Amino acid sequence: MASFSLDDIRAAAERKYGSTDIEFGGETVRLLNPLRLPKGRRDELMSLQDQLGKDDTDQAEVLAQAIRTVAESEKAADKLLKEVGGDLALLAEIFGHYGESTQVGEASASQG
Repeated sequence: MASFSLDDIRAAAERKYGSTDIEFGGETVRLLNPLRLPKGRRDELMSLQDQLGKDDTDQAEVLAQAIRTVAESEKAADKLLKEVGGDLALLAEIFGHYGESTQVGEASASQG
């Protein structure tokens, strides 16, 4: 029979469902995997993703709110968003990297 410690399981979960880390100016902002978010924040993220597909949506505002939702803290999100300065291309690229790294089964391969 296989036996695992809780630490083993935590390490496996971190490898598979770890954060997406964005580095800038000596700072690192962790964007948490949706599975690591509390239910309320997961629900908010799903709602924001639904809004992105609508024609009348301010894409920059919705992407910024999505980053606030998944960031490890409000302070960290504010630092990143201040650095981005509302640049829609940068927001889309950050959220794109986040989406790629949070695909189940992909995170462990891409994080090496």
